[in-house]
Amino acid sequence: MVDRLRVRVRGLVQGVGFRPFVHRLATQFRLSGFVRNDTEGVLIEVQGEQLSRFVTALRELSPPLSRVDAVDAVGCPVQPEEAGFVIAESLPDGPSQTVIGPDLAPCDDCLDEIYTPTARRYLYPFTNCTHCGPRYTITRALPYDRPQTTLRDFPLCAACRLEYSDPHDRRFHAQPMACPTCGPRLSHPLSEIVARLLAGQIVALKGLGGFHLICDATRESVVQRLRQRKHREEKPLALMVMNLESARLFADVSDEESALLSDPRRPIVLLRRKSAGNLAPSIATDLSTVGLMLPMSPLHDLLVFSALGSPSGLAWREQAWPLALVMTSGNLAEEPIVCDDEEARHKLAVIADLVVTHDRPIAARLDDSVVKQVAGRGLLIRRARGQVPEPIELPFDGPPLLGLGGDLKATLCLVRGREAFVSSHIGDLGSVEMARSYHQTLEHLCQFLAVRPELVVADRHPDFVARRLVADLRLPLHEVQHHHAHLQSVLAEYGGRESAIGLVLDGFGLGDDGTAWGGELFLAQGSACRRIGHLRPVPQPGAEMASREPWRLATAMLASLGLPEEAIRRFGARWPVPSLLRLVDKPGLSPPTTACGRYFQVASALLGLREVERYEGEAAMVLESQVRRPTVLAGGFSIHPSGSCGEDVLDLAPLWRALLDCNAEDGAALFHGTLAAGLAELALGALRRHGKSELVLTGGCVVNRWLTESLIAELQPHGITVLLPRRLPPGDGALSLGQVFVAALRLREC
Repeated sequence: MVDRLRVRVRGLVQGVGFRPFVHRLATQFRLSGFVRNDTEGVLIEVQGEQLSRFVTALRELSPPLSRVDAVDAVGCPVQPEEAGFVIAESLPDGPSQTVIGPDLAPCDDCLDEIYTPTARRYLYPFTNCTHCGPRYTITRALPYDRPQTTLRDFPLCAACRLEYSDPHDRRFHAQPMACPTCGPRLSHPLSEIVARLLAGQIVALKGLGGFHLICDATRESVVQRLRQRKHREEKPLALMVMNLESARLFADVSDEESALLSDPRRPIVLLRRKSAGNLAPSIATDLSTVGLMLPMSPLHDLLVFSALGSPSGLAWREQAWPLALVMTSGNLAEEPIVCDDEEARHKLAVIADLVVTHDRPIAARLDDSVVKQVAGRGLLIRRARGQVPEPIELPFDGPPLLGLGGDLKATLCLVRGREAFVSSHIGDLGSVEMARSYHQTLEHLCQFLAVRPELVVADRHPDFVARRLVADLRLPLHEVQHHHAHLQSVLAEYGGRESAIGLVLDGFGLGDDGTAWGGELFLAQGSACRRIGHLRPVPQPGAEMASREPWRLATAMLASLGLPEEAIRRFGARWPVPSLLRLVDKPGLSPPTTACGRYFQVASALLGLREVERYEGEAAMVLESQVRRPTVLAGGFSIHPSGSCGEDVLDLAPLWRALLDCNAEDGAALFHGTLAAGLAELALGALRRHGKSELVLTGGCVVNRWLTESLIAELQPHGITVLLPRRLPPGDGALSLGQVFVAALRLREC
């Protein structure tokens, strides 16, 4: 018997080959009808005798890049005259309720095609298909169709049109498809780009979400020239290598890290650096890690291919090659990554010897994602290309909320129903250009999702730049404490909890008492949150200056231990220690902080590693690099209540004294192990009192592998499950999600 169904499919079903998949299924089951994209996802009408088998296959055999959240089928009138099944024109009317996938690296089929001399797309740098290629960075609005992308001005040639229309071709309805005849083109040939790089020059190359600055990573003089021109003196530089075997020439790569590197999302992966590698010493000064990634597009793959001398055949793609290219963000200091051609020619020409553009515009600015293996899994440090725009599903629907994030590692979060869309990493909001990028990101997100916020959620700190940047929206404002947002960002990922205990180990965040928090234990109940424990406060002589000069914090710590003469002995020859000591007991000039990040700076200074930071997090990263295996100092800490507050305080005074007699390697191991043991004991006491067996662990310090893995190891024997962030960073890049989730909880409780 012939019946007809109208089927609505919701989820990640645009830009992933879903319509061609539906077409193949309908043909297989001899059904007529149509499939089309619209603002809700994919709409299908099918008619025939095998409808139940079709719907089952729709759920169970969906394309690997898709995510099916719901399939709703209802009967509708039979169309007696209908013949065949077609992909119908999209319906762009109405508010968007769907999403597309992120940008992905080229699939094996496309790479085979690129390196086959007889193929039509031989050596073409913009090759893609329904299984790979650009998505978010070329999409201006939904539904996802070529006229809504930055390829709308590239009409398909006859050969491409045949592929696009062939149900048996992997480019059937592939919206970004192109070829040398009808597609985008580079401004300079690959041969010239490679010749410049091999000659020791710096090249600015337009990629998927912006420009990279590229040079030979094995030549110290070239790397130093890049650093001088970019005013990036010490911050580590990311590198690109050909493949996994090439990565193993420069770093130790575990099986889990191999999977992270070869994932089609192509993040930068932080790996333990090999001392035998021939990298320029200043790639990552005094660090045991190096950031590596594999080519994220055909253009980058071809760049390496050309630099290797264009080897013949296909076997070379699996061989180890000692080529490594610096692949760092194309921007000036304190500015966002450049994504516009004219801006690149103006700004990047002062850094690069050659600026290479192409004529496919970038719709969304995206930097590279950064990930690190911690506790046996990938932990995001920066969420950008390959991750955005995938939403976080909230446990309930909410109004259109806008989370502003923080001033450092800024992101935005826009809620659409029960989906929370966290923007790409924007950066630190310390310049006019970064403020402009923040606005552009907000406008693109609103346009892309067809959502306008009705309420703004901000950090409680009144001076955060983000609050001023959206003042013109004139919307109601909710405030959420910094570390409360950190905790709830993780709970949002896990579907929420009625109550939870969380340990937030972070840098600066304004606390409920007006001081700087960052090493806190919280009890969250619904939308409420109260502190139940913390690290012992340390004075910050000179306030903000202390965050950039760890010697100040170390001096204050020694003074608090009754050892001012030790501070003079250690730092007095280089710094004005006596005058600083006069500030330590004056809270107005030395505001206290419980921030865990400051503890790392104290230890780094005491061990002679970093007395001044040249980039954010340097002292902690150098300290982490000294560790081979954490150790615990017996009696190295104490926990005591803080008067009438009912909060437990972790005091590491014995550890600080012990570090004075340690070398850097032994001291770093002792610091990490003892801090983790103390924090575990602090958390265990609260978990037992409240009958909990889960601990939320987040905050910027959680990216420290030794600290996090040691904490987990201390807690596991007690039956404690640690909830780490899975799809967002533990640092400030997750604040915007936590902010909107707290606000949604408050609104739901009203």
